[in-house]
Amino acid sequence: MRKRNSLVDLFAGGGGFTRGFHEAGFNSILAIEVDDAAARTYVVNYPRAMTIAEDIRDVRCEHVRRLIQGIEVDVLIGSPPCEPFTGSNPNRMRDPLDRLYKDEQGQLVLEYIRLLECLGPEYFVLENVSAMIEGDLKSALKEEFGRAGYDVHFNMLRAEDYGTPSRRLRVFISNLRLSPPRNGRLITVWEAISDLPEPSPEPIIPNHEPPPGLSKSKLKRASRLKWGGSVVKYEGAGGYALPNLIRLHPYRVAPTVLGSSRFIHPYENRLLTVREQARLMGFADDHVFLGGREQQYNQVGEAVPPPLARVIALEILKHIGG
Repeated sequence: MRKRNSLVDLFAGGGGFTRGFHEAGFNSILAIEVDDAAARTYVVNYPRAMTIAEDIRDVRCEHVRRLIQGIEVDVLIGSPPCEPFTGSNPNRMRDPLDRLYKDEQGQLVLEYIRLLECLGPEYFVLENVSAMIEGDLKSALKEEFGRAGYDVHFNMLRAEDYGTPSRRLRVFISNLRLSPPRNGRLITVWEAISDLPEPSPEPIIPNHEPPPGLSKSKLKRASRLKWGGSVVKYEGAGGYALPNLIRLHPYRVAPTVLGSSRFIHPYENRLLTVREQARLMGFADDHVFLGGREQQYNQVGEAVPPPLARVIALEILKHIGG
């Protein structure tokens, strides 16, 4: 059975990847997301899609096929957890291949490939950190996708080149070479957030409540920060020190938004609200995030920026059905 521009999203999170595809004209028919708060966020934003709030390892191929009732899937997307691969994880396994085959979270990439083979879509896109193709991982992934019947391209794309007001380099593994045309200019932090009203306990714009307060010591340090400075640093893989609680420069693109990262307002001594961080990822204001405050921040930071997802979707539309 044919349903035009049908989409399935694995490791769907709060729906950023789906959002861009929806804006390009795709129809989400199914999503899988294990985190309850993120799954509820997905449901409220895409009520017509079926959402399975389970561990993907427990989702059988036959069950998925039964749910979609014979609909041919045009595109499968998904963002398996990046923790096994990212350089910001101090506990990342030393051997790149161990990150895929021995790390329990890394093995979730193989679950994506299992359902890719099950559904047999015309196109697929898997997003992750660029470190996912370090060392021998690239060859191993080619082999794994080849077993599922797909040749692959490793597309390195920067979100800021496509209308996202924050920096984000990611690899998009696909059976299609993706090279969307870039925007003419970058969008700055202040362009993205300056028109928002002051945070309010009952905000007109969702997820724009007053942010959590900083401790006295951190607030004192934050008040002395220049643009681009950070209050704290944390240890990443290999012992590298990475900044957090960064005072944003209003006239530059924001640093990479992560689930664990928080930013300080360019002019006020406070954290950004969830909505302000969502603006830095290119989310529209009608995209609602559910769950506790930390869960909402995580859903924003772990998403694929919708503007980048949209240009990828438009590239696929040029080829779909051809």
